[in-house]
Amino acid sequence: MLLHKQLLAFRPSKMDFIFAVKTFLAGMLALYIAFSLDLTYPMWAIGTVFIIANPYSGMVSSKAVYRLLGTAVGAIVAILLTPKLIDTPVLFTFVIAAWVGFCLYISLLDRTPRSYVFMLAGYTAAMIVCNAVTNIDTASVFDMALGRVLEISVAVVCSAVVSATIMPLHLGPAIQQRVSKALADTREIFKDILTNPQHDKNYVHLLGIITRDIADIHALAVHLAYEKGELKGMTKPIQELLHQFSLVISNLTAMSERIEQMNQLSTQYRTALIPLYEHVIQFLQTQTDIQEQTLNLLPPEFDQDFIHLKAQAIPDQGVMLDSLKMDIRHLIQNVTTVKLLWQLIQAGEKNIPDSIAPLTTTYPSLHRDHGMAVRSSIAAVVAIVTSFSIWIYSGWHAGYMMAQLTAVSVCILTALDNPVPALKLFIRGSLYASILVILYVFGIMPEVKEFWQLALVLAPCLIYFVMLYSHPPLNGLALPIMVSFIMSLNLQNHYKTDAVALLDACFGSVLGPIIAVVALYFIRAISPEQSATRLLSAHYKAMREALYLPYGPNFRVHLRSMLDRIGVLNSKLVQSDELKQSMNLALIESSAVVDLVRLNELAKRPEISETLKQEIGVLLNLLDDAFREQEKHLILEENLKHQVLSQIYKMTDIVKTEPETEIQQRVLVSMNNIKSSIFHVNPQTSNVQIDSQWVGA
Repeated sequence: MLLHKQLLAFRPSKMDFIFAVKTFLAGMLALYIAFSLDLTYPMWAIGTVFIIANPYSGMVSSKAVYRLLGTAVGAIVAILLTPKLIDTPVLFTFVIAAWVGFCLYISLLDRTPRSYVFMLAGYTAAMIVCNAVTNIDTASVFDMALGRVLEISVAVVCSAVVSATIMPLHLGPAIQQRVSKALADTREIFKDILTNPQHDKNYVHLLGIITRDIADIHALAVHLAYEKGELKGMTKPIQELLHQFSLVISNLTAMSERIEQMNQLSTQYRTALIPLYEHVIQFLQTQTDIQEQTLNLLPPEFDQDFIHLKAQAIPDQGVMLDSLKMDIRHLIQNVTTVKLLWQLIQAGEKNIPDSIAPLTTTYPSLHRDHGMAVRSSIAAVVAIVTSFSIWIYSGWHAGYMMAQLTAVSVCILTALDNPVPALKLFIRGSLYASILVILYVFGIMPEVKEFWQLALVLAPCLIYFVMLYSHPPLNGLALPIMVSFIMSLNLQNHYKTDAVALLDACFGSVLGPIIAVVALYFIRAISPEQSATRLLSAHYKAMREALYLPYGPNFRVHLRSMLDRIGVLNSKLVQSDELKQSMNLALIESSAVVDLVRLNELAKRPEISETLKQEIGVLLNLLDDAFREQEKHLILEENLKHQVLSQIYKMTDIVKTEPETEIQQRVLVSMNNIKSSIFHVNPQTSNVQIDSQWVGA
């Protein structure tokens, strides 16, 4: 009912209409060429145009290239397997199912546009095999495979040419807009943290703002190699820019945590935050022509502002202020680095300065879930074996449609936690498309004699549904209707109407997705709570791994992966209040990862005492045990938590005997941040209690 209301309320924009008309023209051009070449299934030429449709020319080109590569790989696999295994249908079924499952597994781990190659290679092989077996008396598998590659080639060329030549929409301006927005959001959050006395510790909101900006930039940047815009070839520098933005998120979160920590003790220091904020903002705004050698510059008033802050604060806030100073210093340096990278990118410079990242840095660094990829591939194998078995043992001629639609349906939406609702919408779209097909085949198509007439009768329907593509609530219905409609029409040079075959094909196109839904429901689908639990477990594993990382490019890569995971985590609509709290705390915990890295580096410095070095080693071992425990159970055992906190307080006393003031400050800051941000200790209540526990132990 909600979708129906959204359809009635839908009002396309001018850009929606232009995009739809361009896509329609590309589709008609592909269909005309396919007719002229007398290809076996012209429907794949026009259908592919609508499948890869996108407003941005770079995205169309990249998806077209990857679709062509995936189709070619799938065609080669079908040609190699079919002659050898066609006489053993059961073995053939399991081999094809295993191939699709393997390709889906790799696809789900990739999380870049390149993943489209693997997914296509999987289900394209299944589709070619289905068509080859059905038409075994009239065509060879090689002919089927070659025809599919030619049909896809015609489609991708037509899509790329039309998208790039008729009012092209480039990715560059969109990325520029989002980078500017991310920098503006950073300024607003920084202002809110330092100047708003009622600053709410809402870390989901804090993460959501800039993480969405980062996700948008990443989604656009990976396609830059496939267009001729001003940012062509800038994917790697932009990925490093996103790594730096990850550090900015960590800095902002840490600052917010330190101020919240100080507010619990006293708020009299807050008046001194206003001039600090003004000086930092003024300094960042004047940094327009940034050079590599000036990245570590700070506002001239920076040290004096913190002297004034300490004069306003109470003694117990001293270490917290030292930590805040470090966080703000790093924020200034990281924002300046972002601006330098963006300055180089806009100037067309692809080389990243070595002081920021070496050439060997790998991109992107995103969360990957091997467990869910395995479950998805198992669901695909089960669904394909089931549909192929029904087709083989029933002898149903149109069963090939069911089998190939099962292969497609079980792959396309498995990135979702629970693909079942989306696939149900896909099935509903297929039903609507079947009604539309019957209306066209029996009411309109008999009167169509020329190609221009065909284009005329298809235009209203196709253009309308393409206009829905850019609107997420409606896209899930528009795409299956569009694809099922085009495929079920089965447009050919020698078109003929067969009512029985048509109804058979429509039934198969609905039954295939139903089999996929059942397999995914019992094997792959998980609740948001289960997904959040898995992500939190991976989060604590990443915290443990950070204990052994050096500070530098590898740390930034690791942190980007952690924040990407938390971004995915915070997209889960969980009902459990306990899980919601854990999700909020995960970002706070990630902000202190840098302190874990600092401890590891401090332990290797020659000037620290042997006693402190040993105590750091003890703490690192305890932290390893704590994170390993949370990785397994999410909840930390109280006894182990007390051991960690006791060691922290012990080190806080021991470090006071260190001769180096810098080492004292670094250890005290790290102890405070780990205690507050990772173990969430309230500064008002826990000092005496924990202190007495370790002294008496």
